[in-house]
Amino acid sequence: MVLAAAIREEIEIPEGVEVIIEDEITVKGPNGQTSRKFTYSNVTITKEDNLLVLETAFPKKKDKSMIGTTKAHINNMITGVTDGFTYHMKIVFAHFPMTVKVEANKVTIENFIGERHPRSVKIVGDAKVQVKGDEVIITGVNKEDVGQTMANLEQATKIRGKDPRVFQDGIYLTSRE
Repeated sequence: MVLAAAIREEIEIPEGVEVIIEDEITVKGPNGQTSRKFTYSNVTITKEDNLLVLETAFPKKKDKSMIGTTKAHINNMITGVTDGFTYHMKIVFAHFPMTVKVEANKVTIENFIGERHPRSVKIVGDAKVQVKGDEVIITGVNKEDVGQTMANLEQATKIRGKDPRVFQDGIYLTSRE
């Protein structure tokens, strides 16, 4: 029987980024900070100079996949605190002019396909939403918060029970940075 060798993945920490490993990993950078708890016990995370090292001793298939997943999450955290994440969305209407307003931690959509009651969308985490004309810009350091806020906006304006070829009103994703 042959035992598999340990798997070791390394992530380089860029200049100006600080990584703190406690019971959760905190990444601080020029745009802010984000933290996340990784609970998978077979993957150990250590810091060596300007490298983060992810290791597992006797890897099974699940351990190998968790190393890749953890590495991707940490890379997204580093990208978030250095560059940030920006999603651009477009407000589209043909029949009824809809109004989109940002209020504290929610976005209010009024007059969507002529409805009398406004629709509300929750802004997740520390994501920031700006409305400029017919464009909605969502920015933040946490990719999951920005993506979930974008998905909430898209889902809130999804049209059900009408012909989608005729009623194309809504708020749609146009680009990601």
